Amino acid sequence: MEKIRIGIIGGAGYTAGELLRILVNHPRVEIGFVQSTSHSGQPVTHVHNDLVGETGLIFTGEPRYEEAELLFLCQGHGKSRLFLERTPLPAGTRLIDLSADYRIAGEGHRFVYGLPELQRETVRGASQVANPGCFATGIQLGLLPLAAAGLLEGDIHVQAITGSTGAGQQPTETTHFSYREGNLSAYKIFEHQHQAEILQSLLQLQPQFSSGFHFIPIRGNHTRGIFVSMVTRFSGAGEDARELYEEYYREHPFTVVTDINPSLKQVVNTNKALVYTEKHGNQLVIITVSDNLLKGASGQAVQNMNLMAGFEETCGLQLKPSAF
Repeated sequence: MEKIRIGIIGGAGYTAGELLRILVNHPRVEIGFVQSTSHSGQPVTHVHNDLVGETGLIFTGEPRYEEAELLFLCQGHGKSRLFLERTPLPAGTRLIDLSADYRIAGEGHRFVYGLPELQRETVRGASQVANPGCFATGIQLGLLPLAAAGLLEGDIHVQAITGSTGAGQQPTETTHFSYREGNLSAYKIFEHQHQAEILQSLLQLQPQFSSGFHFIPIRGNHTRGIFVSMVTRFSGAGEDARELYEEYYREHPFTVVTDINPSLKQVVNTNKALVYTEKHGNQLVIITVSDNLLKGASGQAVQNMNLMAGFEETCGLQLKPSAF
């Protein structure tokens, strides 16, 4: 069976850990190296201790590019651009960037925006893919069917709650246990960095959209998972919305339209997103749930890798949720 050899740049963070959890058991992947400057020479399991017994990989300080056909860039925002500006890569090396550096088109790069539910065929032929943000993924999955049908008719109001892992592994005042536990707080109201990529995708599908987009992000008191609730005007019946969403996602294996109001535990630890709609008067309520580290980051990156490599899209991603 044909396999692809991969390397990970920036292997000590949450997204790299989730990638490794998937890829050590992926039937069509060989891991060439996992790079970490701060942990060079240490076993990967010293950082990602959930992998004890799963792998004997050792962090390398210097990337071994000859051992990888595809690189996952798992460094912080801003670092991928610096890395690629300073690093000559072997010809033909494919890239999947999990930072925000290349998500916006038209900035002098060749990266394809890697939301398969938006442009799966473009991802298949890409050599460089910018993985979407976690909030952006959950919000877009709730809006793409309306935009594709030209049915975004008015302002969009969004509130989304994320787990603490969405802020990365480095501790901060607002990710500290004493702050998060039993607590909720809003931040970056109407100014979150993921708004640009969300609007980019909506305008790609519905160029005439000009209404307001109002997003309030919420820090949750849980570790992982994003719960998105949205309201926007919709002139059709509730059944029309449901049929529209089911048709749009019919061929997309990881986005499931449900008629049961979903909860976060249905998707945590999976690459699955659930989408639910409910009509009230002239307003459509849309709810999506997804795991910020999987469908919102590393799981989607593997999904993109599968597409780029010509593998089955779901390969290695049959993950079990934590229902209780």
